[in-house]
Order: sequence, then structure tokens, then C-alpha cells
Amino acid sequence: MIRFFRSLYFNSRFFYLIALLVVLFVVSYIYPFVYAVTSMLCLLFAALCILDLFLLYHLRTPISAKRVHADRFSNGDLNSVRIQIENNYPFTISLQVIDEIPEQFQFRNFSIYSRLNTKEQKNFVYELKPTQRGEYSFGCLNVFARSLLALVERRFECCECSTTKVYPSFIQMRKYELMAISDRLTEVGIKKVRRISRNNEFEQIRDYVQGDDMRIINWKATARQSKLMVNQYLDEKSQQVFCIIDKGRTMKMPFDGMSLLDYAINAALVISNIALLKQDKAGLITYSVKIDQMLPADRKNNQINTILDALYSQQTDFLESNNELLYATIRQKVRQRSLLMLFTNFEGLSSMLRQLPMFIQLEKNHLLVIVFFENTEIKDSLNKKASSVEEIYIKTICEKFAREKRQIVKELNKYGIHSILTTPEKLTVDTINKYLQLKALGLI
Repeated sequence: MIRFFRSLYFNSRFFYLIALLVVLFVVSYIYPFVYAVTSMLCLLFAALCILDLFLLYHLRTPISAKRVHADRFSNGDLNSVRIQIENNYPFTISLQVIDEIPEQFQFRNFSIYSRLNTKEQKNFVYELKPTQRGEYSFGCLNVFARSLLALVERRFECCECSTTKVYPSFIQMRKYELMAISDRLTEVGIKKVRRISRNNEFEQIRDYVQGDDMRIINWKATARQSKLMVNQYLDEKSQQVFCIIDKGRTMKMPFDGMSLLDYAINAALVISNIALLKQDKAGLITYSVKIDQMLPADRKNNQINTILDALYSQQTDFLESNNELLYATIRQKVRQRSLLMLFTNFEGLSSMLRQLPMFIQLEKNHLLVIVFFENTEIKDSLNKKASSVEEIYIKTICEKFAREKRQIVKELNKYGIHSILTTPEKLTVDTINKYLQLKALGLI
């Protein structure tokens, strides 16, 4: 009985008819001849309610529904959730589906309306875009069914609670992985870079194909075979690539619902995967006031999964990062010359100058690339036309901060340190371009 009342809901049409009958009863006190008509309508209304209840409750399991979603969601990407519903009633029903979406999304009015014929099955797909890593819990899947009379509704709790974990953007990783496998990474936007010198390993001599560089023609083999032959080279492999992520307070700045740390984590995962596909070794370092994660560069089969699991639990601690400790750790544990992709952010030129001595020391033994972010709010303010004295002052201050960012790039270049100044949405593309550019120049 308790289960029956928990599943029973009254539709708005039910209350409209109740209100109409109440009005008729009030009118019948003034006009007695209306009382007979009102009584007949009350009996008809009661009969329809009983009939509607019988139609909805005469079967034990008239509705079957389930929620299907992946065990892992990709942070910052659209992830599909599918709801499967089948109607076992011998008549057409109207449905309202309310899914209890994880609280992190703050969806309070999510519902799906539809009609199902008898024995019909439908799939409903909606997408969720998480903006923070962690564990997400789905509640019950509630289905409200009503017949053609639409006086009462029956609620079905068709699916138990389920959980899923939100990992760094593996969808983005797979996208660029396919490009790397099919040798289409140039579509990301990398320009062709002239090689300063050739330090690639010789692999074999093969037939000339239209489009090959004329400078790699092997003239001795051409003379012997009486046809054009060219040398084929292999890119240098097994170079160490470390993604270093600063987890200090400056990386907590939000952009489009995600923090700069999350953007850096997604980009680090993509770069690590591409480095592995390019036969290089990928490693990971995360730090703040201490070194939180130190994965040695390796090329083993499960290295990308190890990096993915390590990135899953990284969070900022709102403290100033200890760059001296980072330098000491790299000097002690990274003996081979490596590519260091340092994801960080600078509040201004002075904050970079405090860390510059450490960067110079790292550059002596490694190839250092510092990745930091443009402030998109400042960029938007500069594009607006000032129409008052206050807006002129604001625009002047924004120009000062923007100029400092450009000055940071010049200061780093002065000491031979590579840098990437980018917006969060272009972070992954720009870091891939830089990695491919350094590979093309033979610097790693």
C-alpha cells in the first residue's frame, strides 16, 4: 500500500476538474436544479479516475527503462548518456522522464517528454559536459506514465543509483592520436619548418616517389639501378619528454567553467600520448610546495594509462609553488637531456623574474618550454571601444598587463628559453605545434 501511494501522482487536469466540480457545487446552492447535473458529473469523474487507475496499475511491470553511460567521462568534453524505455502497456502512453543528474552539473529542471505506442521501445540521448575531475553520482531514473485519460500518473523508479569517474580529456587525446597515427598532425595548424641540420638515422634506400626531396637522392644507387633512388631516414627516437604541471594558486584561475590546471592537465595528456606515438619517452611531474607526482619518462605499453591515473587526482592547494625544489628534483632525477614542457602562469613580469634564475639553470641541461596563459578578460577589454574616462583608465591598465605578458616572452627568448603564450582553448593545439616544431628542427 505504501508503495502504491508513493507511485501515485495526480495530473494537473485532475485538479482542474476538481476545481470545476467545486464551483458547480457552490452554484447548486444558488440554483438547485444544477445539483443533479453536478452529482452526475461527480460520479462520472470518479468512474474515470477508477478506470485510469486500473489501466495504469493492472500490470506489475508495464514500463522497463534503464540508463546507459560510460564508466569514465572525459573532462571538458560532451559525454553521451542514453536512456532506453520500453512500453509494455496494451495502449499508447505519455511519458515524462526525469533523470537525477549528478549535483555537480546543477541541473534542476531536466526532463524528457514523449509518447510510446504499445510494445514500442525508444532511446533518448542527452549530453553532459563536466568541468571538474572526480566521482559523479547519478540518482534514480524516474518515469511518469499516464494514459489517454491523463487524470493520474504512475511513477516508476526504473534504475538504481550509479557512479562514473571524470578523467582528463581522453576524448581529446584520442582525436589527436588518430591524427598522429595517420600522419595528419599538420592539420592542427603546424607550419612546415625548415630543418637546420639532418641528425636522423638512415633506414633504407627506396624508389623515388613524386614529391620527395631532391636533396636526399642517392646518386650511386640511382646509377646502379638506372632509376631514381632516395635515402629514407628515421626520426630520432627515445627522447625524454616531461610534462611539468604547476599546481600553485595561479593555476586555479577559471575559464569557461574549468580551471587553468584542468586545461594544463588535458594538454599534458595529449602531448604525452603523441610523444609515445612518436617513439619518444613520456614522463610527468606535478608540484606545488612539494613534488606531488614524479613519473620517470618511459615508453612501456601502459605508460599513458599510468599518466592518466596520475593526472586524475591532481588538485591545486592555493599556495605559492616551490620552483627551487622543482629544479633540485630535476637535476637529481633527470640525468638525460630532455624536453621539459612546464605548464604554469605568471601574474606579471616581476613574478617571472623571480623564477628566471631557476629557468636559466634548467635550460643549461635541458630543452625548456614554458607554457603560460593570456588573460582572456583583459583581451576582451582591449577590443572594446572606450566611451568614458573610467573605461579609458580600465583599458590603459589592461594594456599594461597585456604588454607585460608580451615582455615575459621577450625576456625568456633573450636567454634562449622557448615559451608559449596562449589562451586556454588553444592550449592543446599550440603545445602540439611547439612539440612538432622542435622535432622538425632536430632540437630534441
